[in-house]
Amino acid sequence: MQLKRNGTQFSVKGNTDWFTGEVRIDPLFAKQNSTKAAGALVTFEPGARTAWHTHPAGQTLIVVSGLGWVQKEGEQLQEIYPGDVIYFEPNEKHWHGASRDKAMSHIAIQEEVNGEVVTWMEKVGDDQYKLKG
Repeated sequence: MQLKRNGTQFSVKGNTDWFTGEVRIDPLFAKQNSTKAAGALVTFEPGARTAWHTHPAGQTLIVVSGLGWVQKEGEQLQEIYPGDVIYFEPNEKHWHGASRDKAMSHIAIQEEVNGEVVTWMEKVGDDQYKLKG
């Protein structure tokens, strides 16, 4: 058994190559020798978001607070609320983040495939982001 006590894993800022705006990542659990999944609590301040990206084994998001937006390539942007669970299929191009005026936090869970977890792509521009509302 492993017990990770609150305060033993430190928050990090989202890498500006992969995120727009203020993003904080709080690790929850890491991949173990016998597992493939890792998870983190990710908090997006208003207007903050990921770049477009894919995950080789897909990604699950569990919204825990606030109001967020998600979009799959080629589809309409959707609002997400606390309690919503979003699953992106393997290699499905997408982005997610806070709404324009309200922060959002979600738990992100993804698995490793051949040492890879995510492929980052172009940033979501302000003109594209502001299409909603």
